[in-house]
Amino acid sequence: MVTSSNTPKHDLGSLRIDDAQRSRSNWGRHLALLIGALILLAGLSGAIFVFWGRNPEVEVAVAQKPPVGGREALLNASGYVTPRRRATIAAKITGLVTGVFFDEGTHVREGQVLATLDDSDARRALDSAKGDRDSTKAAIQDYEVQLRNARIVLSRAEQLTQAGIQTQEQLDTARTAVDSLQAKIDLVKAQTTAAEARIQVAQQAVDNCTIRAPFDGIVVSKDAQIGEMVSPISAGGGFTRTGIATIVDMNSNEIEVDVNEAYIARVVPGQAVTAILDAYPDWQIPSQVRTVIPSADRQKATVKVRISFIKLDPRILPDMGVKVTFLSEEKHKSKSPGDSAAGVLIQESAVREDGGKKIVFLVKDNRAERRAVIVGNTRGGDAEIIGGLTPGDTVIVKGPADLRDGQSVEVRK
Repeated sequence: MVTSSNTPKHDLGSLRIDDAQRSRSNWGRHLALLIGALILLAGLSGAIFVFWGRNPEVEVAVAQKPPVGGREALLNASGYVTPRRRATIAAKITGLVTGVFFDEGTHVREGQVLATLDDSDARRALDSAKGDRDSTKAAIQDYEVQLRNARIVLSRAEQLTQAGIQTQEQLDTARTAVDSLQAKIDLVKAQTTAAEARIQVAQQAVDNCTIRAPFDGIVVSKDAQIGEMVSPISAGGGFTRTGIATIVDMNSNEIEVDVNEAYIARVVPGQAVTAILDAYPDWQIPSQVRTVIPSADRQKATVKVRISFIKLDPRILPDMGVKVTFLSEEKHKSKSPGDSAAGVLIQESAVREDGGKKIVFLVKDNRAERRAVIVGNTRGGDAEIIGGLTPGDTVIVKGPADLRDGQSVEVRK
């Protein structure tokens, strides 16, 4: 085969990359990585700047001066107004409601008629019992007439027997007739007594169709309407009502609170209490502890305390939320200038510990100011500060744990 001299030759060496070209390619890759790293670093720096630039939010409260002399607050608690006398009125029998004579908010008196049930069947039974009694009484009258005649016959028989005109057998027959009629009269009288008892039962059934108020109070719930069936026994989800109305004796309203068992030693019967209803936050109601229930709740670790109002008011309604403050015994004068009357009260959460010292942080010009304080007694959730604070100081009660002196803060609204 003849090979032409013009045929191109394959030179593999022409595909080789020069070292200069390889170095320029690596330099471009490194430059791209460097630019990406700088962008990422800039983003992180911006996020850190924004995060560090935000002022921490804090909650504040104003230091209050306790009253000079008077009573001191020992413990705070919350609960509800509950009446001692609350009753859901129900019928003693199952029946159809034919009348309802009240509405929510109605004042009722003891014995007042609240509702009536259909008593037609009960009245028929009552009339039947009265008819039985009347018939037995009529039978007594008939037997008494026969008895009087039998006694006349017996007296005549005794005379004839003594005269020897009549036999002893006829005398015995006359006596038997008298004794028989007397026994029949006694039986009918017993039947009359039984009829009277049946009348009383029937009358009670009629009376059970009238539902009355058991005590003076106010109707707070209307649970039945005319035409509904009511029953003292639950119908298991059916259409039969089990109650007519709920009545509350407003004169028995009191406060029920749960006190942590760790502080129950501070509560005694007869202790003075200040109550504030959630509905009327500016109204302080004088009260006192009525009783401490001698049983603890193991689930909540609390003891139930019942508190009586010194004076009741129409604004106090059942199931209202209420906050109470248990007070100490009344002081007649302050013991010394350095006692609790000369200090202030703040929330216990505002007090911090730093290097074995008690401190608090104040807020002045939107900056935290560290202040060393002297802490006295604690009163529920409050702490006595007998040195380092003055009434009216704005104290941080909730904020970051790493708060620093002079740090800018933002007061939470």
